[in-house]
Amino acid sequence: MKFVIVGYGRVGTRTARILQSEGHDLVIVESEREKVDRASDEGFTVVHGDGSEESVLQEAGIGNADAIGALTGDLNTNFSACMIAKEHGCRTVLRIDADYREEIYDKYAADVDEIIYPERLGAAGAKTALLGGDFNVLADLTERLSIASVEVPEGSPFVGKRVVEVELPGDAHIYAHGRHHEPMTIPLPQTEIEAGDSVAVMAAPDGLDAVRSSLRGEA
Repeated sequence: MKFVIVGYGRVGTRTARILQSEGHDLVIVESEREKVDRASDEGFTVVHGDGSEESVLQEAGIGNADAIGALTGDLNTNFSACMIAKEHGCRTVLRIDADYREEIYDKYAADVDEIIYPERLGAAGAKTALLGGDFNVLADLTERLSIASVEVPEGSPFVGKRVVEVELPGDAHIYAHGRHHEPMTIPLPQTEIEAGDSVAVMAAPDGLDAVRSSLRGEA
């Protein structure tokens, strides 16, 4: 598959590396010369320019890309890039901060295919959103992290909490969420956990048992 990644900061860099390691074609769009040079040194094809400008995205090949990941720290740039890509028939993945108010989140969510908030989901979330968000066929996501699915039972201390409020051992994060017998998807920031829900978590392999126990409310 072919992707355009707008922004080669922390999230864009890690997302690009994951996609490249899996054999996908991608082009980086970056406005800062230092980051352009770094991406080029790492072997990526890079277009130096503003990702909110159509001419720049066209130079990056948006016309035949499968999806765009607008992953800069600037929401306006990300949204503009997604709207341009949408006109070219691309799947659109918009980065947004987790602490945005719900009404702002809902406003943008109506216009793009996926919204991610990497402060919680990380580059693996961006990568999966670009690929279509199929959380049921996930393998290992990175060299240092593993993923596990856990059903949240009655009595868990996390029942009734929003997904973004959940703090897990070892800096683990909830990566996906699904109601009973429903497919897992990237959760909205306001999604509340109910008894019987399943969550997918990212954690260091040696910390998965502690994460499972925490989610289940086990001593």
